[in-house]
Amino acid sequence: MSLLDNVSNLLGTTINHVAYTAKASLSQQRTNGLALWGTLLNPMLPNFLTNNPLPNGFPWDRRTDRNTNQYKDTPRTGVTRRYDWTISRGRIAPDGYERDVLLVNGQFPGPLIEANWGDRIVVDVKNNITNPDEGTAIHWHGFLQTHTPWEDGAPGITQCPIPPKQSYRYDFIADMYGSTWYHAHYSSQYTGGLIGPIVVHGPTSQRYDIDVGPILLHDWHHKEYFQIVKEMLTPNGGGGATRSDNNLINGKNHFDCSTVAEGDKTPCTNEAGISKFKFRAGKTHRLRLINAGGDGVQRFSIDEHTMTVIAEDFVPVRPYQTRIVTLGVGQRADVLVRADHPLGAERKVRGGPTTVSKDAGFWIRSNITCTGAGQPNALAVVYYEGADVNRSPKSRAWDSSGATACANDNLGTSEPLYPIPAPRPSVTHTMAIQVGRNASGITQWSFGGVAARVHFNQPALLEVNEGKQTFDEGWNVLNFGRNQSVRIIVNNTGGAAHPMHLHGHNMQILAVAPNTAPWDGVIVRPQNPTRRDVFIVPGRSLLVIQFDPEPGAWAWHCHIAWHAAAGFLSTLVTHPDQIRRMNIPRHVENNCKAWDAYTAKNVVDHIDSGA
Repeated sequence: MSLLDNVSNLLGTTINHVAYTAKASLSQQRTNGLALWGTLLNPMLPNFLTNNPLPNGFPWDRRTDRNTNQYKDTPRTGVTRRYDWTISRGRIAPDGYERDVLLVNGQFPGPLIEANWGDRIVVDVKNNITNPDEGTAIHWHGFLQTHTPWEDGAPGITQCPIPPKQSYRYDFIADMYGSTWYHAHYSSQYTGGLIGPIVVHGPTSQRYDIDVGPILLHDWHHKEYFQIVKEMLTPNGGGGATRSDNNLINGKNHFDCSTVAEGDKTPCTNEAGISKFKFRAGKTHRLRLINAGGDGVQRFSIDEHTMTVIAEDFVPVRPYQTRIVTLGVGQRADVLVRADHPLGAERKVRGGPTTVSKDAGFWIRSNITCTGAGQPNALAVVYYEGADVNRSPKSRAWDSSGATACANDNLGTSEPLYPIPAPRPSVTHTMAIQVGRNASGITQWSFGGVAARVHFNQPALLEVNEGKQTFDEGWNVLNFGRNQSVRIIVNNTGGAAHPMHLHGHNMQILAVAPNTAPWDGVIVRPQNPTRRDVFIVPGRSLLVIQFDPEPGAWAWHCHIAWHAAAGFLSTLVTHPDQIRRMNIPRHVENNCKAWDAYTAKNVVDHIDSGA
């Protein structure tokens, strides 16, 4: 049996032979525009354990990941990180198949936002999405937006969309630290390329030598996102059942062009290029894994190397070792990897310098599970310094046959470093996930009995600020009033798994159980439950979450783009009395006036939920 066949068997799927090579036949500009992601020219991040560039050293002072409640004790550094973006369309070929992509400053994935915990982040966004024109909005995934809920970036919930040819300023505090991402939150726009990483440096008790930086994992469609939504939401359409064409790591992977549909004349190149990374022998490396996809659960691994997980989403956790990290859409994991493989060991060559084996290269893999994909297996390569960066690795994949496919790891696996007990809830609410066809034969997802559709011109947060207390049923707004601790039981009635995301909060994940009977009330580790901002509810299961609400209007939805587009969304209004007293900045209102003026003269193709 060949090595390729052996790896195919271990992964449980077929690997196209054209994709099993480190060779690249397209330039970086052809595949990723002006981005350096996936190349060896992309700079490593500074190791803030030893090299913090701020003049005052570590801005978090004596705060540590073990002794600090990061939800209540964010430092204020007085430092502002400014970014100036233009969002536009461009034509590139991330996997060799050429298509129109949404770019940030000409880059796919978009540029890195980097800050310290407690810094102020200011991003000026110019919407240059034209031909056709579209509105947009940017969500800063995982940030609490304490005292600034209007900066959350959810159109129809916290703001109006940014009109074409207009600009908008986001201004908020980096109130959490770790690894996350930003993405469009307008229709399913982000699946067309409007994504990018965020790194917020903060305290850590785990030592490492080198910060490799963000590694974005994301499924990829060759069809335009709007066309997918349009076909999905037609009578007898799929209602969120889509099949991606490929899987990318930092915006790159090969594609087998022989699989392109007959009659499709789109330019396509085999062996377009894959992402490459560097390890230094004997050093410990920090990798920041992000599932930035539209649908697929990702299983990430590095051949013949073990990973130590130190953070999940924005939550430092007690370190644990694993060979495979499972991430639903929107989830992140910070892992440490020791570069200790024998092939990478330095050898003294007689009469020459110290060197490592030219074959010290290892496949990085991320495989889509749970959902359909034409090519589910993404490949990248990590080379030890001194190895031949043009050689294809000969490494062996870990056996992933026993890995969890459509669920996160057992709740007992992940324990936050800073313990927060689960309080007695002041209210408990149950929400069912259901799918069905409406009177027009269109498949929709309902959450709590409603298939949602936001109103772009009347964001819920602004409506509450002006005194509104009731909303149209189709907005699917739940008002939790002054409740101090909210518990939600999600009843997944179908067989599909869903990554559930709550804006503005880290949820306590209390339990996951079959839904064949009511929840028995047993909380996993009640004195310190798992905390995340995304968690997968498996098929035919109950997910029990709890959070202490901050004032605002918060999106609560499945992070599968196509499910959210088909109605799987709710808005949670919390502490409306405090919202009414908020002084929301004038530019938020001015943006809505600009959107009103735009929509008075232009018809907006708002065919989905708008999320």
